[in-house]
Amino acid sequence: MKWEQIESDWKAYKPQMITQWSKLNDEQLNSIAGKRDKLAAKVQELYAVSKDEAERQIKAFEDHAKMPAPAKAATV
Repeated sequence: MKWEQIESDWKAYKPQMITQWSKLNDEQLNSIAGKRDKLAAKVQELYAVSKDEAERQIKAFEDHAKMPAPAKAATV
């Protein structure tokens, strides 16, 4: 999967990111807003890992993330 896809559907991927990085909260993910460099910096900060390790984790997420199911339209 390409990062551009994750960035464009950021809100849909947030639950998977919270599963991957449980120290991230919804507010932090909202402020990251799909920016890979901001996510890397926050992963470095919260998990006390190197920039290379944060990038490795993000790449692994990118490679294994599942495309979220489209939201179902409400029926009336």
